[in-house]
Amino acid sequence: MGIFVFLPLVLPLTAWPIARLAEQRLHPRTATVLLTSVSTVLALCSTVCLALLMVVGTAQLPGNPLPDGWSDPEVRASVPRHEIAGKAAIPALLAVLAAGGRTLARHARVRRRAHRALAGLPGTEVAVLPDAAPYAYALPGGRRDRIVVSRGMLGSLAARERRALFAHERAHLAARHHRHLLLVQLAACANPFLLPLRTAVAYTAERWADEEAARAVGSRRVVARAIGRAALAATGPATGPAPVPTLPALAAPGPLPRRVAALLGPEPAARAWPSLFTTAGLAVWTAATGAALSAMFSANSALTLAFLLHAATPL
Repeated sequence: MGIFVFLPLVLPLTAWPIARLAEQRLHPRTATVLLTSVSTVLALCSTVCLALLMVVGTAQLPGNPLPDGWSDPEVRASVPRHEIAGKAAIPALLAVLAAGGRTLARHARVRRRAHRALAGLPGTEVAVLPDAAPYAYALPGGRRDRIVVSRGMLGSLAARERRALFAHERAHLAARHHRHLLLVQLAACANPFLLPLRTAVAYTAERWADEEAARAVGSRRVVARAIGRAALAATGPATGPAPVPTLPALAAPGPLPRRVAALLGPEPAARAWPSLFTTAGLAVWTAATGAALSAMFSANSALTLAFLLHAATPL
């Protein structure tokens, strides 16, 4: 395996430029799909390499249940500084699994609570809760996807702004943005170098829904006003049950002024890929190359270790 087993752990750094540029230079839909795909691939490869290192490290420990041949010098020699890297990978991988498990458990717990809160209400697409605290978010799953909104939020918006709010949340549900948000949350748990991509996707998913809402209501300015008023209402004295980061919402925490400014500007071009001879294009291909190399190195390391372990295992 050599040094190649370590490279997928640091190759997420190649995605940092596109994480910064995608918000301004790519269409929000393209940026969300691209960043989610890249972060998922990089996180999987990083986790695979940690698991390979853990196998080497665990085989060195006395009393381990693994075959004795797995601790042969030839196997250990496949990893540089195996005595340090192998043992360090054990707590690192356990931390990754624990963080990912907590994220999944929290996501499932919040969704269950949200669905239970709607028990007894009519099974319509929009569930209006009699809370004075202003909030609104898209709630997938259950018997049907639903939009949850409080009377406090509805009371803070004009009629056209309410249409914009509902169009925004419908866009979240139609594009399954909660899946993108959950994937990048899990990717950031797997490798902290992917945190910038998680932040970028949280923004681009909202921008994607903003653009779909503007198209639905026929006015970008109305959507901008709805976002501004919803944000002001949500930061007032009354505080509502903010959704978990994997449940998208109109007034989600983040760079709201940038979203409003983008809506007051021209509609972004829907071109799927920027030219290679632009800054954004170079960043896109750098991230794609980093993901491809990460997949290649992790696959090569896994196959190499599998052959070594098979050869070292007595028949």
